[in-house]
Parts: sequence; structure tokens; C-alpha cells
Amino acid sequence: MALNSASAVFDVLIIGAGPVGLTLANLLGQQGIEVLLVEKEDELISYPRAVGIDDEALRVMQTADIVGEVLPHTIPDQKIYMVNGDRLILSEVNPTTREFGWPRRNGFVQPLVDRVLLEGLERFPRVSVRFGAEVTDLVEDADGVAATLANGETVRARWVVAAEGGASPTRKRLELSFEGETRPSDGLVIDVANDPIGTPHAVFGGDPKRSYASISLPHGIRRWEFTLFEGEEAEVTEEFARSLLAPHVPDPSKLDIIRSRVYRHHARVAGAFKVGRIILAGDAAHVMPVVGGQGWNSGIRDAFNLGWKLAAVVKGQADAALLDTYEQERLGHVAQMVAVSLGMAKEMTDHDPAAAAERDRIAANRTPEERAAQAQQKFKPQPKFDAGVVVHTPLPEFKTLPARDVPRMAGSIFPQPQATDADGVEMLLDDATGQGWRVIMWNNDPSKFVTPEQARTIADLGGRLVQVVPRSQLPWVRAHAAADVTIVGDLGGEASLQAWFDARPVGAVIVRPDHVVAAECLAQEVREVLDRVFEAASIRVRQPASLA
Repeated sequence: MALNSASAVFDVLIIGAGPVGLTLANLLGQQGIEVLLVEKEDELISYPRAVGIDDEALRVMQTADIVGEVLPHTIPDQKIYMVNGDRLILSEVNPTTREFGWPRRNGFVQPLVDRVLLEGLERFPRVSVRFGAEVTDLVEDADGVAATLANGETVRARWVVAAEGGASPTRKRLELSFEGETRPSDGLVIDVANDPIGTPHAVFGGDPKRSYASISLPHGIRRWEFTLFEGEEAEVTEEFARSLLAPHVPDPSKLDIIRSRVYRHHARVAGAFKVGRIILAGDAAHVMPVVGGQGWNSGIRDAFNLGWKLAAVVKGQADAALLDTYEQERLGHVAQMVAVSLGMAKEMTDHDPAAAAERDRIAANRTPEERAAQAQQKFKPQPKFDAGVVVHTPLPEFKTLPARDVPRMAGSIFPQPQATDADGVEMLLDDATGQGWRVIMWNNDPSKFVTPEQARTIADLGGRLVQVVPRSQLPWVRAHAAADVTIVGDLGGEASLQAWFDARPVGAVIVRPDHVVAAECLAQEVREVLDRVFEAASIRVRQPASLA
């Protein structure tokens, strides 16, 4: 994956070979986009940062066709105990849902997953990677961006994505604000091999004397995090680290410490995510305290939202206006996640004994319903877009539909239950339908409800027309299906697609490549609603043959 020549022009230049840049490069590589990924360091960062990967991010890894390589570096369904200074449990976080096809909480080893992402790029001959390549300047013109590297070399790209971390030189070069706050206390991370505790869960300790976290990681690693008080940063030595660990292990002298590192708690969001042809993603656009475990996952959401949009624009399938929806969609959810993470950080790291006692009192008086909601991680806001590539249709009012108050799904993530392919082989829904744009209809043949031009446009985008039927119908439907329709068998039950459609007054959904519902409607409304979705996405619709 060497750079072709000093004069090469790329579709996309990605700055930063962290998880966001690597994920975006994989997603663009799948689409055949010419990508140059540059990283100022000489190799991937080896020290662990993030320790939690969620179900949405695993679904992205599934989309990128590398989830099988990621899973060996995870602990599925990792439970969290929030405890007070007396080690009494304040709350548990133990979500058991498989709404998106994967466990909602998973411990993981970030450097090993980053390595999987880097090795995944070897599949794509049009993706180049250069380490030891620092970008020192960016100059935009009408056709693209010229990037100057530290060695004096210049490369050009049509679009630039800066994913080079919270200290982003690109964000500073663009003179964008980075509003928010920095917590007054630093933290110390200590990673230990040959886990001396050996339990699978994580513990967040809200001890007013010194807050801490103890997290089991794959491959016998345990992560500890401790709050540092003013002036202690200069005292961080191996002896100091072992003194912090002494209350947590039988013999701190026998610990196999891999590394320790001081970090700051930031909660900030950039004033803009896109300026002309230059786009910010991941920590370059937003940072949040580590307590919520969503910094890494939020960056992966950025890459997923941006990947399909960049590919469509580069391929000429959509106008550049599509990229303006990236900030429009991501900013609101990022702000929510920053607020939640900051709130959790303040709650668990408050060293005021009176405030900690009040927190304990509130926790002790939670109702069973509140405890259940906490356990299922319902405090985590799900992405929900009110604007962008989303079409909100009115609630239908027909006598054949029961009157019910159900949440509308447009702008939310479509679920991923187990289903079957046309041959009845069980698999996750995205594997049964294929990736990309999908028009999914219950029971109906979608080819009967779209125009030929719409069908060709969906095909040009790499999308699918999907007919979902009960598994019992598969033999008959397979024998009579249109050639351009993907058939999926529904398994029934509470988590099935039939149950999903049963609960809603719609018979069709239009799903984006990032699994977000672009629109939902009745079967007879699909043509009109699909046109509105194409318009919202600035997609260039195929003209009728007579006009082509």
C-alpha cells in the first residue's frame, strides 16, 4: 500500500491512523474509493486507550466485514458495578439486549482491534497507508485540497478527513472553537498483565477518598484508573502506582505492570465539523470523559455516517450537499453523549464526602423500575436524527390500522434480528439482506412498488429491494420472486421483523447504508417517499430510458 507517486491525486486524504481513520479507510476501501491514510507516528499507538466497544460499533465492524477478526479481542456482555467508598453496589449496568445483533457492552483491547483495522486495509489496492507522514499545511481550492507533508512533499485530494485526535492541528488550523470544559483532576491509567483479580466484570468506585475503576480486559489484562489530586502528576512513578494498587490486590509487589499513563478529562465539541472540503471526525471533532465509555464508539459512528456519504459523492451518485448532513446528524447525538459522560464522571469522581453521601442516598432509594432501566443502560441516548437524510411521514389514519401511540423510527437505527437468507440459512439480518441502501417490505414484493428508475438508482447505489416473509413461505416465494429482489425469511418471535412491523402502522422502511431508517411508510406510499429520500440525500436519480 505504497504511495503511487509524488503527484498522485486521491479521492480522500485521511489524517490520522487511529480507530476512526482506520475504520473510515476500510469503509471507503469497500467502495473502491482512492484513499491515502497518513499518520505522523512511525507505527500504530501501542498503549490501550478505550476499553469498551458497543453493539453499534460491532455492527460497523460487521459492515466492514472484519467483525470475525475483532471478536477474539472482546469480552461480550461485560457487567459494570458502580460502588461507593464502602464497596456497596449503587447500581449495575448489565444490558442483555441484542437489538442490533450484538452485545450492547463489550470489553476490548484497543491496540489489537486497531491492528485488525489496519490489516483489513490490505484487501483494498486503492487504499494507501503512510506512517511517519505529518501534514503541516492544507490549502483548499476549487477542485480539492493540497496537503503539505513535513518532508516537503505535496499530495492532493478531493476531500480531507482529519481524525488526528483531540489536539487536532487541522481543527486549530481552521481556527475552529472547541467549547466545553476540562476536569480539574487528571487520571492515571495502569494496565497490568496476568490479571491478579480474574473476575470478568468492571467496577467503578465512587470513593470520596480517591475514585477508581477496575476493568477486566481480554487476554489476561486488567485496567485500573485512579483520580490524581493536585500536584500528584509529578509523583507518578512505578512505586507510586503500586501504592495506589495496594488496596486492590493481595500483593502489589508481584504485579506485572505493562504501562501507566496520565490523562486529562475533557468534554468539548468543535464549533463545526466541516469547513469546505475539510471534515473533522472522532476526537478532532469532540472529546468526552472516559467514564461513559463512548469516546471510541462515538468516533466510529462518525466514520460510519461519513463513509457512505463520501463514497456516494466521490462516485458522482450524489451531490456534495450530502456531506453537509454529516454535522447536521452527528452534532446533536455527540452533544448528548458528552453530557451523559460528563454527568457520570462528576457523579463517580466527586470527592466531596457530603455530595457522595447524597449520591448514595439517591441510589439506595431508586425504584425497581429505575434499577432495571439502569441495568439495561437506558441512560445511553440512541442516535435519533430529526433532520438530514431523513423523511418524516405523517402517522397514517386508516380503519384497517389500530390506533396506537408508537415511536416513529425515521432517523433511528433499524434493528438487526436473526433471520434467514432465501435458502433458509439462519444469519444476522444485515448478512441476509446485504449491505447498502435497502427498501425493506413485509410480505410484499418491492419491485411492484417502485418505478424502474428508482430500482435502477437503488442498484446503482449498490442497494437492494428486500422482501421479508415468514420462513414457512420461502419455498413458494423463492420460486416466484423477481430476479432483482432479495428474499429474507423471518423467524418469528418477540425479536423478529414480523413483531417489529406488528407494533407499527407501516409496511415498508427505507434503510440507509449506516442502518439508519431514512423513512417509513405504507406499501402504497413507497414511490413517493423514496423520491423524497433521494432528494434529502441529494442522490442523482436515474432518468427514464426515453430521457437518458
